[in-house]
Amino acid sequence: MSNLPDGSSTQQRVGAERIVVVFFVLLMLALSAAQSAAGQQGKSYNVVDFHAAGDGNTVIQSDMERNLQRQQFADHAHPWRKDILAERDQLDGGIVAPNAIWTTTAANLLTFYSVGNLTVEGSGQIDGNGAIWWACFKQKLLSFSSCNNLLVRNIHLKDSPDKHMTLHRCSQVNVYNVSVTAPGDSPNTDGISMSISDHVYISSCSIQSGDDCVSILSGTTDVNITDNTCGPGHGIRYKCTTMSMQGGKGSANGFLFENLKMNEVQHPIDIDQFYCPPGNCQPQDGAVAISDARFINIQGISSDPEAIKIMCSKSVQCRGIYLDNVNLSCSRHTAQTRATILNAYGTIAGMVKPEVRFLGT
Repeated sequence: MSNLPDGSSTQQRVGAERIVVVFFVLLMLALSAAQSAAGQQGKSYNVVDFHAAGDGNTVIQSDMERNLQRQQFADHAHPWRKDILAERDQLDGGIVAPNAIWTTTAANLLTFYSVGNLTVEGSGQIDGNGAIWWACFKQKLLSFSSCNNLLVRNIHLKDSPDKHMTLHRCSQVNVYNVSVTAPGDSPNTDGISMSISDHVYISSCSIQSGDDCVSILSGTTDVNITDNTCGPGHGIRYKCTTMSMQGGKGSANGFLFENLKMNEVQHPIDIDQFYCPPGNCQPQDGAVAISDARFINIQGISSDPEAIKIMCSKSVQCRGIYLDNVNLSCSRHTAQTRATILNAYGTIAGMVKPEVRFLGT
C-alpha cells in the first residue's frame, strides 16, 4: 500500500471512490501492476495518479494507457511482454461499468490474459450495471484466459451483463469466498463459467444469479466445487455446449455430487440428453455419452414433484448412474415426488426417495 501526496493511503483513496472505467483501461492497469509486482518488489500504482476520478461519470482510457506505458518504460526500461509473472492484484474499492451502452461488440469489462501466478483479492466490488445489457447480454464482467496458478478470493461481483466470471484455458485455479449477486430473472448471468480448463477448485462462495451458478463446458477436467451456496439460479451444470443437444457427440464421465442440501430446487437431480435451449429442436439420433455419474447423500426439497429426471437417448444410453442415500420431498405438501428415468442403466444403494427404476433392474 503506497501513500498519496495528500497523505492518504492508496487503499483509503481507492476504497472511498467508485471509479468508472472501461475494459482497455482495466486491462492495461492489471498488466502494469502485474509486471511491476514481478519486476520490482513493493512497487504499486494508484489509478488516481493517472487522472481517474471517482465521480461516476469520468471515463478514462487512452490517457491512462499512455501514462501507464510511459511509467512502465521508466520503471523497467524494456518493452511490455505478453507472458507476465505476477504476484497480486488488490481490489479494495469499487469498479463500476458505465451506465450506458459503451460498446456494440462483444467485450469483457476486465480481462487478464496469459498472466501466471496471479492473485486477485480484496474487499472491493465489480459492478457491471447489467440491467441495460440484459436485452442483448454480450459483455462479461471478469475474464481469465490462459492464466495458470490463479487465485481469486474475497471479491464481490454484481449484475454482470452476461457471465460474471469466465475461465478459459486456465489451469490450477482456486476461487475462494467470492460472492456473485444478480436478479433471479436476469438472463445468462452465470456465476462462474469455465471451458478447456483443468484443476479448478471453487469453495466457500455464494452465488445468486439468473442462470447457472457454475457451468462447466467442453474440454474441462478435474473440477472440485465444495461448500458453496447457490441460488437463485440453475445450479451446477455440465454442458458440452452445442454437443449436448440432440444429435451431439463425444462423452462426459466421472461426476460426483455428494453431501448436497436442496431447497426449493425444480429438479434436484437432472440429466438431460435432449437439451434444447431454443425449445423447438427436432428429434435426432446421437447424443453425448454420459457415464459414471454418482449422487450420494442428496437431501432436501424439490419445488416440482418430478424431483429426479434422467432422460437419455435410445441410441446413446446413459450408464453407470449411481444413487445412494437420496431423500427428496416436494414443497407442495400434498404432492409425492417422482422420478422419470429414460434409457439409463444404474445402481441403487441405501434409501432413495423417490423410487428409481433403471434399465435391467
